Amino acid sequence: TMTIDNENRLADVHVRSGLYSSDTIFDYSRGYIATRLFSRNACFIMKINKADIPELEEIGRQAFERQAMRKVYSPYNVWVQFQPGNSMLGNARDWLIYGRPIEQLCAGLPLYQ
Repeated sequence: TMTIDNENRLADVHVRSGLYSSDTIFDYSRGYIATRLFSRNACFIMKINKADIPELEEIGRQAFERQAMRKVYSPYNVWVQFQPGNSMLGNARDWLIYGRPIEQLCAGLPLYQ
């Protein structure tokens, strides 16, 4: 499921798939994406690259098309592969940078950037 908050420029994506369940926040106001993988009990954070990540309005449009048509091909599908090195626990400075929604998603988990 996807929830889009245009006022705060956030998209919240929930994938419920047993072992592969995850939550992802696209925070366009801060410029970060955070994904919490439940199977790994970890949070992955990356900076939004505007050349590769569609704008919030485009994500909403694509979600609507997929829901309506179920088989829409889009060249804007984005796959990200994280290659984690050392993890860290978020401190107050990190949460000021990433913002409250990402803090709520990732607090207490190892963070990988």
